Amino acid sequence: MTKNLHRKTINWGIIGLGKIAHKFAKDLLTVENANLYAVASRSSAKANEFAQQYNASKAYGCYEDLAEDPNIDAVYIATPHVFHKENTLLYLENGIAVLCEKPFAMNVEEVEQMIAKAKEKNVLLMEALWTYFLPHYQFVLKTLEDKTYGNILKLKADFGFKSNHSKTSRVWEKSLGGGSLLDIGIYPIFTALSTLGNPNTMEAKATITETGVDSTCKVEFNYNQNIKAFLESSFIEDTPTEAIFYCEKGTIKINTRFHSPTTVSITELNDKEKTIDFNYKTIGYNYEIEHFNNLLRQGKTESDIMTFVFSKQLIKTLDDIRNIINLQY
Repeated sequence: MTKNLHRKTINWGIIGLGKIAHKFAKDLLTVENANLYAVASRSSAKANEFAQQYNASKAYGCYEDLAEDPNIDAVYIATPHVFHKENTLLYLENGIAVLCEKPFAMNVEEVEQMIAKAKEKNVLLMEALWTYFLPHYQFVLKTLEDKTYGNILKLKADFGFKSNHSKTSRVWEKSLGGGSLLDIGIYPIFTALSTLGNPNTMEAKATITETGVDSTCKVEFNYNQNIKAFLESSFIEDTPTEAIFYCEKGTIKINTRFHSPTTVSITELNDKEKTIDFNYKTIGYNYEIEHFNNLLRQGKTESDIMTFVFSKQLIKTLDDIRNIINLQY
């Protein structure tokens, strides 16, 4: 059962001490009444180094030891995709709230198992899709919901860069859930689902590497009234990495890189343009941390923003796209 955390500092643990974990840890240090208490890695040396860098009290050389630490209230899971289910179940079983990096797991069946365990144990679980909590994205969602510029007619969203990952990197490794779709294509897909909902039909095509994962993936979502979303991810070319909503009375553009802290430009039909700067002071992970901490303090076991229904919808859509491009893990 979720602990009573109304008046105490929330003790966090982090597992999977790679690039994203460093960013998360830096922003965790900016959050009030939150403490990086412990970290864990399969390498004790890596855990000790990370703990020293961010002043964590404990460093563990295996994930099980952190799960058994009675002082941990919440854990952030930043391991490779294929381990998300296994790691999440470990901490939920021990009554520890879980914020698990996207994609939540490898397929909808795994996600359903994670949600079932969270409900069984009455413990908070949330997918860490940080974009949903960023002020610029919340602003765009509200503007679209209010129909300030009318209905959406078309969406274009992309995320692409020339990868400098080595050939042995997890992003190319099929056994670790590599490929552009799950790693970065999830952001354009998320953008369409969170603004336009489930498509009526979809089309997809991908370039598959010699390691068996997708280096590029292009997706088209089709909705009623001939509304379309054109979504793209790539590890082999630089793309604008923008999200552009073409509406009846203007265009709303989330500037590069749209999934992270950035600005929003709005162009009205009379070509009058304005750009809104949200004056970000952090990397941006603090917003999802604060939301998660608030849920914990309120005794909630599910987010009202990143809901279980939405996480299932997102992974099911990714499953459907993988079926179209014939990518099985």
